[in-house]
Amino acid sequence: MSCSQTGIGLAGFGTVGSGVWKIIERNGGLIGSRSQGDVSLAIRKICVRDLSKKRDVDAPDELFTTDLMEVVNDPSVDIVVELIGGTDAAFDLVAAALRAKKPVVTGNKALLAERGAELFAISAEMETSIHFEAAVAGGIPIIKAVQESLIGNQIEDIVGIINGTSNYILMRMTEAGLGYPEALKEAKDLGYAEADETLDVNGWDAAHKAILLGSLAHGFLIDPTQVYVRGIEKVTPLDISFASDLGYVVKLLSFVRLRDNGAVEIRTQPSFISKTHILASVNGVFNAVAVKGDGLGDSLFYGRGAGQEPTASSAISDLAEAARSMRHADSNRGFLPYRTDGQLVPIDETETSYYVRFSVKDQPGVIAEIASLLAQHEIGISGTHSPVDADNPDAEFVEMVFLLHSCPFGKLKGALTKVEELDCLTARPVVFRIEKI
Repeated sequence: MSCSQTGIGLAGFGTVGSGVWKIIERNGGLIGSRSQGDVSLAIRKICVRDLSKKRDVDAPDELFTTDLMEVVNDPSVDIVVELIGGTDAAFDLVAAALRAKKPVVTGNKALLAERGAELFAISAEMETSIHFEAAVAGGIPIIKAVQESLIGNQIEDIVGIINGTSNYILMRMTEAGLGYPEALKEAKDLGYAEADETLDVNGWDAAHKAILLGSLAHGFLIDPTQVYVRGIEKVTPLDISFASDLGYVVKLLSFVRLRDNGAVEIRTQPSFISKTHILASVNGVFNAVAVKGDGLGDSLFYGRGAGQEPTASSAISDLAEAARSMRHADSNRGFLPYRTDGQLVPIDETETSYYVRFSVKDQPGVIAEIASLLAQHEIGISGTHSPVDADNPDAEFVEMVFLLHSCPFGKLKGALTKVEELDCLTARPVVFRIEKI
C-alpha cells in the first residue's frame, strides 16, 4: 500500500526543527512501513529568521523563507509545524494555519497554556486539529498516554518532574553542595539552561506543561492566572541539607490532582519527597511523570525531557497522527475541551505536611513562643530540628526547623503571619511542602 506524500511546513529550524528534518530523512521509510504505507512525510517549506546562518543539516536552499505566512500559504504544505516559541507570532501562525484547514503540530506549551482557549475554539470551528505531544516532557509520550491509552480511566493523580533544567540544578545543589548561582552557571555552561533561564527556574515552564496535562485529563481549559507556581530561585543548600538529614530530597514537582468533589488541584513548587520514592531518583535533565488512574493504578513515564531528537521524535509522532487524520475522518482530531464546568481548588484549601525553617535569636522560650502561635491556629507539630553548629556553638542566631502536620495552606499562612511579628525572628520563615506521593 502507498499514499501520496504529506507536505510539511516547518516554522523554526533550530534544535527541534532540524531534528525533525533528520528523523524524516533517516526514518521516513520506517514511518511509512509502520503505518502500512498510510503516512509519507516530506518537508516542503522551512521558515527561519536568518537565511545566511550555517546549519548542521543539508536542506535545499529553495525550501527556506523568512516569511512565516509562506509556510501557511504554500499550496504544497498540508501540515504546519510551529517551533518558533513565544505567544504572539506563534499565535498568528497557528490561527492562520487552522483557518486554512491545515492541521498544526506544536511544541509550544506557553502558547497553548496562555492562549489555548482561542486556538482550540478555532480548531473546533474549522474542524482542524492541533497536536502537541512535543510540548510536554520532550520525548516521553505522555500526551498520547493521557489522551488515548488512558481514555477509559478517571485520572486521579498526575505528579511530575517536567523541567530538566531545574532538576539538574537541584541535583547539583544536592550532590555537590553548590549554591543556586553556581549550579545555574554550570547548567548554562553545559547547555542545559537557556541564556535567559527565567521560565525554567521560576516554575512556569513546568506549570505550563501541568496546565496542558490538567486540561487533557479533566476536559476543561485552565486559567493560568489561577494556578499556584513557585520556582527554585530561593532554594538554598541549607534547606537541601536539612531535607537530607530528615530523609527527603528537594524536587520541583507539578501536581494535577482530582478531588472527591470533582475540583482539580494544580500547582508547581519545590517540595520535599522521601528519598525512597521513585521520583527522588530522577536526576539530571531527565523527566518523569507518575500517573494514577482508577483502572490502571499507578504508572510511571520516564525519559529525556528535552534535546533535539527526543523532542523531534514527539513532533514526528504528531505529524504521523495529523497525516492520518487528514485521510481518515474518524481518526484522532487532536484535543478539544469537552466540559465547561471544571473548577480549580484554591491554593489556600490545598493540604500537605510542611517543613518550616525559622531564623531566630538563640534565647530561651523561642520554641514555646512559636509553638503557642501554631497551636492557636490548630496546627500540630510532628517534630523540631535544630542542629548545633560545631564551628560556632555560641552563635547568637540559629536555624530552627519545625515539621508540621497536614493542614490547609491558608491556615499555615495565617499562623506564620502572626509568628513573623515575634521579636525573636530575624528573617521570614522558609516553607516547603512535604509531599506524600
